[in-house]
Amino acid sequence: MFKLEQRPKPSKYWSIASPVMSLIITVILGTCLFILLGKDPIKGLLVFFWEPLKSGYAIGELVVKATPLLIIATGLAVCFRSNVWNIGAEGQFVLGAIFASGVALLAEKATSSWILVPILLSGIIGGMIWAGVTALLKDRFHTSEILVSLMLVYVAIMLLNFLVYGPWKDPNGYNFPQTKTFEVVTQIPRLFKGSRINVGLFAALAGSLGLWIFLFKTKLGFAMRVGGLAPHAARYAGFSSSKALWAALLTSGAASGLAGALEVAGPVGQLTPFIPVGYGFAAIIVAFVGRLHPVGMIFSSLLLSMFYIGGELAQSRLGLPKSLTGVFQGLLLFTLLACDVLITHKIKYQISFGSKSIQIVKGSI
Repeated sequence: MFKLEQRPKPSKYWSIASPVMSLIITVILGTCLFILLGKDPIKGLLVFFWEPLKSGYAIGELVVKATPLLIIATGLAVCFRSNVWNIGAEGQFVLGAIFASGVALLAEKATSSWILVPILLSGIIGGMIWAGVTALLKDRFHTSEILVSLMLVYVAIMLLNFLVYGPWKDPNGYNFPQTKTFEVVTQIPRLFKGSRINVGLFAALAGSLGLWIFLFKTKLGFAMRVGGLAPHAARYAGFSSSKALWAALLTSGAASGLAGALEVAGPVGQLTPFIPVGYGFAAIIVAFVGRLHPVGMIFSSLLLSMFYIGGELAQSRLGLPKSLTGVFQGLLLFTLLACDVLITHKIKYQISFGSKSIQIVKGSI
């Protein structure tokens, strides 16, 4: 007989072990999935967990995809620690890409490379504006930030499609829905020859360091953490919930917008309808698998980028649908939620042998 029993206090051990166990369970379930699909599970797992690491170029591509995930997750961590549920980072990512593209399209061959500064700033502003809409409606009309931010994702995508199918469409692009390729001066500088890793990596790492300093070394960060854990205590201490709401959403929007700007001015080099690839939603998983901590999110962003690359390789090499990426992400999220139960509860079970009964309480298994 099994049942859950409330722990006296949350388990520090399981707060670390839960993501590890969820990854192990995800791998086991993924193996079963490959078998059900009639594919060699060894080849399937190698595609997801070995191919992205087997060469210097592969590792570079891993870092390229991990960079926007980490930047967006950094902003989301501020929101989630403040008990502000921003689910619309994907829309803020798209608006950042749109605003940055608008500036990049103004560049000419003779333009100074300093145009990168307004390109990135415009991306940040675009993300903040889109997050600010959610903050305004939440602050003034008490709407649900979950629903508003999520619905604004689809508005952002429709705006993107309007631009690339309409006024920003490249007249020399053979009728493809995309802008012209940006000038070389607008491209984010790469760190290594033969690799697509760019200076956005420094922005991601600096953002992680800044998040740690902000959350654990500043009064505003402390106020936001207290507000997320105990809203009534925060109000009693004089912390403004309205300021915390705006600070959290604008910070998250800025990070998502910056990621969008780095994407269009970096690996992509133009604005296309395929800019929204789900980074904003995957970053939610990155944030929680990383325990909303800067160091943890660095590792979880690399893990999720492996899923992206693995999904692409599974499509080309194994003939599986690209949606397998989302399947693995979903498995990881739901197994994490299940394993997280062990943080606040312990499993109590009773083993019976004939007329004798042995009762064992396991707090960490």
